[in-house]
Amino acid sequence: MLLRKFAVWIAVAVALLMPMQTQVHAQGNPSPASGRAVTSRIAPAYPDLAKKMHIHGTVKVEAGVRPNGTVKSTRILGGNPVLIEAASDAVKLWKFAPGPAETTEVVQLTFEAQ
Repeated sequence: MLLRKFAVWIAVAVALLMPMQTQVHAQGNPSPASGRAVTSRIAPAYPDLAKKMHIHGTVKVEAGVRPNGTVKSTRILGGNPVLIEAASDAVKLWKFAPGPAETTEVVQLTFEAQ
């Protein structure tokens, strides 16, 4: 009985997550309003669960960037829940071009099924 409930829960979760799996190109584009270029981009690790379930999709991350170009904080704006932690962890390691003040950059990371 418990196994059947778990299988139903997994089926519902996969059905809900499927519409989020639309893009197939890896990208990390800063928001056009700020103009801060990414100088060092770390690729996110593809989560084991995503590999097993053949999940792919895009995660949108907002990064607070210090004047020296290091990432101060991240906030997830959307994406597949299985992929968001890997996306956030990767963006925290990114470096942006130095700027006169702290800015907020919005980037998208796309995970391709492996």
